[in-house]
Amino acid sequence: MNVSTATLDGVIAAIVETLGIEERAHTLDASTPLFGSMPELDSLAVLSLATTLEDRFGFEIDDADFTGDVFETVGTLAQFVESRVA
Repeated sequence: MNVSTATLDGVIAAIVETLGIEERAHTLDASTPLFGSMPELDSLAVLSLATTLEDRFGFEIDDADFTGDVFETVGTLAQFVESRVA
C-alpha cells in the first residue's frame, strides 16, 4: 500500500478529531482496524468523518463509495482518500 505520509497523517487527524480520541491518537497507523473495531465509529460517526475528510481534502464522497472495504483500516481509508484527491 503506497499512501503518502501527508494523506495518512491527515486521515488519522480527521479520525482523531471526529471521534474525539486524542488520547489514542499515537496508537493509530495504517493497519489500525476501523469499522467494527472502534466503538466510537458508529454509522453517524462514519458520516461525520466523511464530511471532515471531504472538507479537509477537497473532494466529494459518493454514497456508492461507502463500503466496508473503504472503512476496513486507517490505511484503506487513506488509500481511498488519495485515489479521490489524485
